[in-house]
Amino acid sequence: MKIYKLKYLSVFAALIFTAPVLYSQNGFVTLGGNHSGTGGTLSYSLGQLVYKTQSGSNGNINQGVQQPYEIFSVSIAEEFSDISISIFPNPTLDMLIINISDVDSKNLNYQLYDIQGKLLIRHNIIKNQTKITTENLPVSTYVLKINSENKPIQSFKIIKN
Repeated sequence: MKIYKLKYLSVFAALIFTAPVLYSQNGFVTLGGNHSGTGGTLSYSLGQLVYKTQSGSNGNINQGVQQPYEIFSVSIAEEFSDISISIFPNPTLDMLIINISDVDSKNLNYQLYDIQGKLLIRHNIIKNQTKITTENLPVSTYVLKINSENKPIQSFKIIKN
């Protein structure tokens, strides 16, 4: 009889101690983001199976997987305000694309720096759409500077995943 009790007790203990490990990953988050407007802000994740919100008199808490990142232009020179520059996708995996509205007669180039300020890539921009290969770069944060005749136009914070 003692053997059966010991066997049941060991099976019960194994189930109790392994249950949290079995349920630690409920799914994969495939996409997420943040949006804000006049009514407030919204953070979302697609692919997340469990999400719980608790509200109280002092506010609310949103529990779940949320990994924020921010994308913004660091600076822009006023004398080049007529040029429209967009960088995508950001965060990037293996390719970064620069779209520039007016490349003609501007003598543009880009420079990609790591977070310590070391120049990694420098090339001239000759088309409205320029592709930068980032697959050989380590996961980190970078600064992309767009210049016209060595005068800075705009800088971007780039996140490499």
